[in-house]
Amino acid sequence: MSRVAVIGGGWAGIAAAVTLADAGHHITVFEMAPQLGGRARSVAGEPPYDNGQHILIGAYRDSLALMRRLGVAPEQVLQRLPLALPYPDEAGLRLPPGPPLVAFARGVLAHRGWPLSARLGLLMAAAGWLARGFQCADTLSVAALCARLPRDVNRDLVEPLCVAALNTPASQASAQVFLRVLKDALFSGAGSADLLLPRRPLSELLATPATAWLGERLRLGTRVHGIEPGWRVDGEAFDAVVLACTSTEAARLVAPLDADWAATAQSLRFEPIVTVYLHSPGSALPAPMLALREGPDAPAQFVFDHGQLGGAAGRFAFVVSGAAPWVASGGCAEAVLAQAQRELAWATPPVIDKVLTEKRATFACTPGLARPPARIAPGLWAAGDYVAGPHPATLEAAVRAGMAAAQGAGADAGGWGTGANGAASGSPTNTP
Repeated sequence: MSRVAVIGGGWAGIAAAVTLADAGHHITVFEMAPQLGGRARSVAGEPPYDNGQHILIGAYRDSLALMRRLGVAPEQVLQRLPLALPYPDEAGLRLPPGPPLVAFARGVLAHRGWPLSARLGLLMAAAGWLARGFQCADTLSVAALCARLPRDVNRDLVEPLCVAALNTPASQASAQVFLRVLKDALFSGAGSADLLLPRRPLSELLATPATAWLGERLRLGTRVHGIEPGWRVDGEAFDAVVLACTSTEAARLVAPLDADWAATAQSLRFEPIVTVYLHSPGSALPAPMLALREGPDAPAQFVFDHGQLGGAAGRFAFVVSGAAPWVASGGCAEAVLAQAQRELAWATPPVIDKVLTEKRATFACTPGLARPPARIAPGLWAAGDYVAGPHPATLEAAVRAGMAAAQGAGADAGGWGTGANGAASGSPTNTP
């Protein structure tokens, strides 16, 4: 079979490598960092910290399948919880088990924190989105889409879900992408909206088992300097190449080959995410995850109790998504600490333990955004959560992009048939 280079070892690169190897292709994975995982990895600590608090949901079926392929049992490393957005002072929205449409309606109607008019208004809006196939004008923002919803619904549901899924404030976020998120999570099958919270350090979900699985096919600490048509990666011959690195790195490598593609990739704007870890021995939250109300002096939108997730007791991860204003002005960690002291009860005074800032966490998912296509040239494909598609920058989007690029590159390099594992290889899965 053909030789395929995979450049980048995040979740997209891992998905591409596994897909290609299972189809019988000879692969080499180049990763400039000393470990796999990309942005979704663990960092040093005892126990390790995660490079940001990542969440999966039940709709991430390709990510869960990839974990199983690498010998990881999702039910052991992830805590599955029905979708709930509890706040420190109220229960919030909770979806009961059952068929998604029925569960959503029951959950909304049972939300006593909203007046009946607000609950009915949300159900009417959701029915309209469903009737229109979760489609809207590409130029519409989430704030504009939801402008007629009651204020409480926007504050307690739309805005936190938008910034969590798209890492972009509702006033700037794409309504079309947001509707796709709602369709996948809330209306695509029982359990799709369930929260899957990591119970183990993030690297153990995929990066560590992938490192063992790839073995000698993996070249860590190796930055690729150039690609030549043919395809040659730093002078080494391959039949096809999958670029599973960041959009910036991909643009650098592609610029001599396709200036237009590189310019589109380079034009993407990014949003940071800040994770502030607080330490408070003896303290615990009412639930493993709480939503928080963001404000001028309240940066965090969510907090996670690692002690309830199989991690370090007394460690709490506060997440600040769409954090550009806080990164620019500074003082984010101190503001989070003050927010925590005001809004939560503590057995011992919380202190700042660690601050992790991912300045280029995801692309800013704005209306009408032009994203580069996955296929750059015959035999050269891009894989990453930023390539053109209906989803925001999520772990599942990265995995799907890796699978699609692998199948395209494999077909260009020498056909795509029955893989080494005996499965018939075809187009990427299209499950939500």
